Amino acid sequence: MTELETSAATAGGASRRGVLLGAGALGAGAVVTACGGSTKTEPSAGPSEEATGTTGATGTTSAAGKAQVDVSAVPVGGGVVLEDAEVVVTQPEAGKFHAFSAVCTHKGCTVNKVADGVIECPCHGSTFSATDGSVEHGPATEPLASKTVTQEGSKLTVS
Repeated sequence: MTELETSAATAGGASRRGVLLGAGALGAGAVVTACGGSTKTEPSAGPSEEATGTTGATGTTSAAGKAQVDVSAVPVGGGVVLEDAEVVVTQPEAGKFHAFSAVCTHKGCTVNKVADGVIECPCHGSTFSATDGSVEHGPATEPLASKTVTQEGSKLTVS
């Protein structure tokens, strides 16, 4: 490289090698950023309702960390996911309510649906029993954590 070519290549303080190395580093950074995000999912649209379950059902969370939902919001044979409280409430049989953590034990995604007696995780396809939270289909290997659910009149309280 001649002196003129060298000064043109380093004009502005940047060499071709430096520019290429910088561009490569930016590309690698983008890959790391794309792969390093959270595994939790957010619904792409508003809450969806199905005959056997509801995602994003309306519930309340008290200062004591207890979630509440109306009995009428939990369908028989299905359930509801209370996303804000990270709780899923099921009613496999009329009048029998169960509650579990809505955080999948595989990678920490939030389950999003209760249908046909199972709680479904959208991230990797794990399913859990709506009766006891046990794993029905992996990749999850641990059951959903059980919660206590009590009924007072038309309200269910989960703690």
